[in-house]
Amino acid sequence: MSIKKTIKSIDFFSSLDEKQLDTLSSISTIQTYTKNYVLHYEKKQNLNLLFLVDGLAKAYKIDKNNNEIFLYHIYKNSLLSEISRVDSKILVSFSNIEIVEDASVLSINYQKFYDYFLNKSLLCLEFAHEIVKHSNHLQNLVNREFVFDSVAKVAIMIASDLDMFNKLKRLDISLILHIQPATLSRVLTRLKRNNIINIIHGKIKIIDYNALEAIYKDL
Repeated sequence: MSIKKTIKSIDFFSSLDEKQLDTLSSISTIQTYTKNYVLHYEKKQNLNLLFLVDGLAKAYKIDKNNNEIFLYHIYKNSLLSEISRVDSKILVSFSNIEIVEDASVLSINYQKFYDYFLNKSLLCLEFAHEIVKHSNHLQNLVNREFVFDSVAKVAIMIASDLDMFNKLKRLDISLILHIQPATLSRVLTRLKRNNIINIIHGKIKIIDYNALEAIYKDL
C-alpha cells in the first residue's frame, strides 16, 4: 500500500483534502518493526510523529525498582506518539512504547508537520482529542493502581477491552492488573456466579454489562 493510501486509512487524517494528503505523504515514511522492539523511551525527545498502521503496541513505565508498570495497549489506526500540547515543536515521551505484535508504523517529520499543518490550524482539533484520550488513560491508571480493588480492576478491563482480555494469558493479565493469579481466578468465578459473565472454553462473555460497569463506576 502506498504512503498516501496508508494515511487515508487512518481516521486522524480524514479531514485532509487531496493536496494536503500529498503534502503529508512527502514528509512521511512507513517502517516495520518486530515484536519487543522499543520505539521510544520515556523522557526522550522524538523527531517523528508516529501512528500505528498495523499490529499492537503497549505503553509502560519503569519504577524505581526496575519493575514494569503497564499503562495501556495501543491498537492499529492509532497515534503512538504522546501529545501533551499542540503549540510545541518538540515531542517528549511520557512513557516507553514497545511493539507487542509485528507492526507497521507511519513516521512523519514532526517539525515539517508542525509548520505545514498545526501552524496553519489544521488537525488541531484531532490533536486536542488525542490529548483528552491520553488524559483518560492516565485517569484509568490512577484508578487501577490506587483506587480500585481487585474486583473493580478485573471488571473494568473486561468491560473496556474484552478482546484483549480473552487474547492474553491469565498470568499476563495478573501482571498488568498487579494482582495474584489466584485472585484473578476467584474474581472471575465470582463474576460468573453472579451471572455477570460466562466463561466458555476459557473465553469471557459478558452477560450483564450494566452490572459489570456498576462494579467500578461507583468507585
